[in-house]
Amino acid sequence: MLDINQKFIVDEESKTKRLDIFLSGKLGISRSQVEKMIKKGEVLINKRVATKAGAKLTSAYDITFQEIEEIKNEVQIEKEKNFEVKIIKEDGDYLVVEKPAGLLVHQTDALEKVTMAGILLEKYPDIKDVGEGKNRPGIVHRLDKEASGLLVVARNQKMYEHLKKQFQNREVEKIYKVLVYGIIETNHDIIDFEIDRGRDGRMVSRPVLKKLTLRTVRDIQEGKQAKTEFWVEKKFGRFSFLKAKIYSGRTHQIRVHMFAYNHPVVGDILYFQKNLIKKQDELGRLFLHSAKLGFKDLKGEEVVFESELPQELQDFLNKLR
Repeated sequence: MLDINQKFIVDEESKTKRLDIFLSGKLGISRSQVEKMIKKGEVLINKRVATKAGAKLTSAYDITFQEIEEIKNEVQIEKEKNFEVKIIKEDGDYLVVEKPAGLLVHQTDALEKVTMAGILLEKYPDIKDVGEGKNRPGIVHRLDKEASGLLVVARNQKMYEHLKKQFQNREVEKIYKVLVYGIIETNHDIIDFEIDRGRDGRMVSRPVLKKLTLRTVRDIQEGKQAKTEFWVEKKFGRFSFLKAKIYSGRTHQIRVHMFAYNHPVVGDILYFQKNLIKKQDELGRLFLHSAKLGFKDLKGEEVVFESELPQELQDFLNKLR
């Protein structure tokens, strides 16, 4: 249940955004759910009931709520109480875990109160003061909520700083398994399009599609460098199954890069092309899985961990064969 006393103040960065896009990002729910809230009269702007989901915001707006009902994210594939974070490796300095799809890594402004960090904190209270924020105990990197797979969590500050440095220096090996729309002609490629945050809140990269240009990026602001390398492992009629390696860690990097490459990730409700999607493609989650993670421990030794595709993703692939 959302706290009706919750309040959002529109800052300079968010002004000119649509109301539904702004609240979707803040609350972690879909735009259609936000629209339902607005139609019910549950959203207030400067203490007046909001009437238009597409209303443009200004920095003078205060957004509050009334009579909010419990809202569940459409991409959630399990009830929160049933989320299981699998422990792949339990070391004195770190944990390697497997996050299920639908679970946030750590607390944000979203509605969900159950997070991977919270689940781990109950079992490993020693991580409470590790890291740089009380809502992110031991968390060095993240996975999108809708994705699944491997993450490393530090159990002490020394390991946290050690891992943080490796991520900053791009020394951590991160391999993902991804299913995208369309047949990719080449079997290997590197995408190095810059990535930035657009005015609508989504990440933007240099697109292949003419109708999606960098006009949504803030005025004359260059994007951040990003590099994704991929190999095509299998082709299925309308799809390509990839192994992808990222050398940077930009928000939604693989999703944004593949969308700009004109081969969006299956199951993505943020970066997609409607004309590619068919009814039978409904997956209930993002087809993106962190399958391999490699880093150095405090002894300087390289450690590598691997994770198989979750059953629901494997079943989806089997249907395509």
